[in-house]
Amino acid sequence: MADLRTLFEQAVAASKQLSERPDNATLLQLYALYKQATAGDAEGERPGFADFVGRAKFDAWAELKGLSAEAAMQQYIERVDALR
Repeated sequence: MADLRTLFEQAVAASKQLSERPDNATLLQLYALYKQATAGDAEGERPGFADFVGRAKFDAWAELKGLSAEAAMQQYIERVDALR
């Protein structure tokens, strides 16, 4: 787990150094995987209709319900590696 966490932290740092900004769908995917890996399943109320960005982020995160932190970390690492 420690090795996976280290690789995950390196991928998070690398995601901020990408040469090109990923498209919005990819950014949502990365956000959701990050939140699932660090906070677990989505909790709280879904943002209101007027909060388009918050609602999209929450929905993307909620779709990953039940995914383990380790699996989310691994998928995040793989996604960032593919963007390099």
